[in-house]
Amino acid sequence: MRKLFLLTGFVVLVSGASVLAASNVYEQSEKLAPQLKPFIECFNGQAERFILRFQADLSIEGERQQIRFELQRFDNQSMRCLLEHPRYGFELRRTAQKTSVILPTHKTALLGTGPVEGKETLAPKGASSRLISPDCEYFPFVAILKQSTAETAALTLIGLAKLQPVEDSPSHWTSESGKETLRFFDDPKAMEVTTKDVKLRIERRELDDGTWRNEPLSEDLTLLPVDRHELESSAVRGIRRAFEVLAPATSLREPPRLPKTVPNGELRWVADQRLVLLSGTPEQIGTAHGLLLSEQLRRNLDSVLYLMSCVTALQDGKWLWDELRQAYQRLAPHIPEDHRIEADAIAQAMGIDVEKLRLASVFPELFHCSGFGLFGQATTDGKLYHGRILDYMTMIGLQDAACVFVVAPKGKIPFANIGYAGYVGCVSGMNAEQISLGEMGGGGEGKWDGVPMGHLMRKAMEDCSTLEEVKKLWSRSARTCEYYYVFADGKIPSAVGVGATPEDIFFVAPGESHPRLGEGIPDTVILSAGDRLATLRQRVQDGYGHIDAQAAMHLMDRPVAMSSSLHNVLFVPQDRVFFVAHADHENNAAERPYVRYDLGKLLRNLPFGHRIPAQSPASEPAAVGQ
Repeated sequence: MRKLFLLTGFVVLVSGASVLAASNVYEQSEKLAPQLKPFIECFNGQAERFILRFQADLSIEGERQQIRFELQRFDNQSMRCLLEHPRYGFELRRTAQKTSVILPTHKTALLGTGPVEGKETLAPKGASSRLISPDCEYFPFVAILKQSTAETAALTLIGLAKLQPVEDSPSHWTSESGKETLRFFDDPKAMEVTTKDVKLRIERRELDDGTWRNEPLSEDLTLLPVDRHELESSAVRGIRRAFEVLAPATSLREPPRLPKTVPNGELRWVADQRLVLLSGTPEQIGTAHGLLLSEQLRRNLDSVLYLMSCVTALQDGKWLWDELRQAYQRLAPHIPEDHRIEADAIAQAMGIDVEKLRLASVFPELFHCSGFGLFGQATTDGKLYHGRILDYMTMIGLQDAACVFVVAPKGKIPFANIGYAGYVGCVSGMNAEQISLGEMGGGGEGKWDGVPMGHLMRKAMEDCSTLEEVKKLWSRSARTCEYYYVFADGKIPSAVGVGATPEDIFFVAPGESHPRLGEGIPDTVILSAGDRLATLRQRVQDGYGHIDAQAAMHLMDRPVAMSSSLHNVLFVPQDRVFFVAHADHENNAAERPYVRYDLGKLLRNLPFGHRIPAQSPASEPAAVGQ
């Protein structure tokens, strides 16, 4: 789309006069340019002081919403922004000396003072270049608006969309398809854009004397001092990431599938999934990880730190960076040293501050997931099938950092980790000793005096050879928050459900009844909640005795998987085989195809993957995979 847009614009701008005359483009652009001029001046820097008011009617996550936003630009350093929204309203004031974000719902104001420099600032001059990246499909439009006069913008729009004035209405334009319209108004100066999904009205008004710059904040507000650079960089990178997620360019929707090899690491593509092979010491693994996945890791940090800091401020009136620092201070003594070394090596390989990666590693994991373990009488051949659904935040773009890791740490058990660039912990995994694990979040956020859940899962992958060893690891470890798990062992075969808080832990054996899970089903462990639990139980009972790999994957179809399902995994630990489906920008994981991986084959030629036998057992077929 980007190439087509730029090519069309280029052809229109440089074609000969005869071509323009023949197409009537030039004549129509002379009519459109004066109407565009008041708005183009605000984008290309010709106008220094103005007010722009935006009113959008659009669908967000299936819900029709109206958003009102106002930008008051006073000079190159000073501006005021106001967003009207019943849940996420705010007012941002910015001068050369300070930045404040007023959150009326929470009666709180984030306040940053002092000088702020660098590229990631909210200074009005050149702001569009910092807020819209090439990974957003709006980038070509913004680039042209920035560099265009009203005349060239009119030529480009007419050439691209084939805009035509509506008969007897010179201020009303429509595209050739009739699906897009553009209408102008004089009092006040306004432009209204209508497409199939969005209606946007933009008004330009004159700016007053800017007295707001000297107005003190209301005494009713609680002031929350924050680092000004952190505040502004979070806004810039968070907004930029939000645009990438809402309107991803081809670079995100169809990323180039280029393999890459570095010492101790290799990036492969299996269908449309990233497979990352890592081996060696913690420092070697971390360095290879950072070199192979720097671009994906940057996007991941933009999502979980910068974008989520904006969302958390609007939702809760809190500053996420400080919340994460407090959590990390309490968690740090419990993080295994080799995991810390690996994470720090990732940051160093990328050339970023190690604190950022450390804070991202303790990002609050409020998962709403489902899982099951089926074997014996429940399956066609008695084989163990362990399903795991991760329902979590597709709306912040974590799918752009999705990877399947196969890791062979020196001196430890090699394992597969279905995870995300930059995260050394584990939420879904299987090791070479036929142990598989998947977690489900609960409550108790803030109970941070223990081993972070993801690091405890990773430790089990590296150190545990039996189901009993995994249970003992959880029972003896200091734990955080409330989590639920399914642990499985293909050697028995068997599985167990687990509920764990910092204070208590319980295990649910196959076929055992539980007040929160219902009556037990023989050779079965099922964990979920609400209607999803009822649907999953019914599916298992309907297929009982006839469940194979393909049927087990369908147990995780919607609505057992939520609309936010980030990845679905089916482990077949007896065969050391697993199947993965990742969400993309249009579909959740449950609506995506599964890709098959054979851990035995992948580890056979990998350094320190020696625990795998010479021949991996046969496994169930799949449509595509490794």
